[in-house]
Amino acid sequence: LFWLSLNVWLFGKTFLLYYQGLQYYYLHQMLGLGLCVSRASAAVLNLNCCLVLLPMCRVLLAFFRGSQKVASKKTRRLLDKSKTFHVTCGITICIFSVLHVAAHLVNALNFSENYNEDFLALNAANYRGEDPRKLLFATVPGLTGVIMVLVLFLMCTASTYAIRVSNYDIFWYTHNLFFVFYMLLILHVSGGVLKYQTNLEEHPPGCFNPNKTLRENMTVPKAFEESFPYYTTQPFPEDLSVPEPFVHNNIMRICSEEPKFQSHFPETWLWISGPLCLYCVERLYRYIRSNKPVTITSVISHPSNVLEVRMMKEDFKARPGQYVILHCPRVSALESHPFTLTMCPTDTKATFGVHLKVVGDWTERFRDLLLLHSNQDTEILPIFQQRRYPKLYVDGPFGSPFEESLNYEVSLCVAGGIGVTPFASVLNTLLDGWKCYKLRRLYFIWVCRDIESFRWFADLLCALHNKLWQENRPDYINIQLYLSQTDGIQKIIGEKYQALNSRLLIGRPRWKLIFDEIAKCNRRKTIGVFCCGPNKMSKILHKMSNSSNSYGTRFEYNKESFS
Repeated sequence: LFWLSLNVWLFGKTFLLYYQGLQYYYLHQMLGLGLCVSRASAAVLNLNCCLVLLPMCRVLLAFFRGSQKVASKKTRRLLDKSKTFHVTCGITICIFSVLHVAAHLVNALNFSENYNEDFLALNAANYRGEDPRKLLFATVPGLTGVIMVLVLFLMCTASTYAIRVSNYDIFWYTHNLFFVFYMLLILHVSGGVLKYQTNLEEHPPGCFNPNKTLRENMTVPKAFEESFPYYTTQPFPEDLSVPEPFVHNNIMRICSEEPKFQSHFPETWLWISGPLCLYCVERLYRYIRSNKPVTITSVISHPSNVLEVRMMKEDFKARPGQYVILHCPRVSALESHPFTLTMCPTDTKATFGVHLKVVGDWTERFRDLLLLHSNQDTEILPIFQQRRYPKLYVDGPFGSPFEESLNYEVSLCVAGGIGVTPFASVLNTLLDGWKCYKLRRLYFIWVCRDIESFRWFADLLCALHNKLWQENRPDYINIQLYLSQTDGIQKIIGEKYQALNSRLLIGRPRWKLIFDEIAKCNRRKTIGVFCCGPNKMSKILHKMSNSSNSYGTRFEYNKESFS
């Protein structure tokens, strides 16, 4: 709402500037409100085209997200809205592009119908009645504008949820047309179609030229045949009928020369050149950083179509909760995908890993390449068989909201299905040592549809549970596993999972009771709520976090969102 209000305010201020500005008097007389709407929408488009790229500067966001760079937790949480801000700017660009295009269609028609031989420099048309389509398809601003509309339409439609889910490739390739859009945008403003008057002092709007205007349009008394002083004002004779524009409060304004017009200096490149250069420099840096393939140490096929890939890379460092972008040229030359780290490198081990759900063409092809020589459910290959694996490049790591889960004294982590991956790295980090972090109590809730899904991280959960019991801190973590769909009582297979079987519940979580219990046990504390799962679950948790309670406990909501 704030961003919408800001854009509306900018649109209104620019609209009034062109509606009331004297330097646009003659252009406004020719184009009417089309001038004001086109320029006001252009101002909003400049702002949003400038800012829409900044949320995609992942390295910059990861740099600022570091606790030493941005000390305020509240400010760091604003960085988590980067994807939402990017989408908001994109929607704003689409809306005001429609206004901009509609206004210029009206302008093209007005240029043709209101052609004026007295202001040849101001006319975009060559003669009265010229086909407005020539202005749209035979000029640089018109042609580039038409192509930009087509590019924007492709990017907008391919960004819808239905297309992203059904065919991610279409979204990926069309979104990379943004560079073409920006190059056309720079050319679009170079035509200088709309012009303003430069000699307001010598030719104020509403004046008349005694050597031209009166002789052409009216009979001039003898008294007015004498020479006029340079830019003077004097009472207009009451017996002389003069057109309305030339008289104001019975005062005649006399000009000394014809109006002169000049094209606006193209300001769009000033708006977009900085963010565009920053984004290009970052992409170049990321390319250099990720141009060396990683060493795949093992590949594990888990139940329910989940694949675990463990890797090593020289000088790779990451914090729990961060994510990386995987690129496999044999799967796709240009396409890459983000995956949350489930295992981070430490001082004692350099291995890091990801878990990925096999859904879609990319993950299916990737799985087939990795498990090409195996027909078993699980494959762990030794490092000396590396030549079997395709080349894999890792870009990152990049920041996410779950980095903050260790910075609260109490955290509530809720996962739905494969959404557990961000919390796996947090749990692995706590397994290595929890005393160095601020976190003193962790509520971990994991909801799955089938019992086999819990086996993805059952060993990790049991190991952490046993470690905390040995250190006499069984209350450090509260584990609740929910099986949402079942035909009867089930258990996680294996005697070593007995600790998890006692925490396995049938059905869906009763969020109201859970939040009340957590608030009661942590009075007057601030609790971080972290969710990675279906939108329905996320909305419920967001609503519950914003609800008040009688214990003075405050819940701060965070949600996983790849930018």
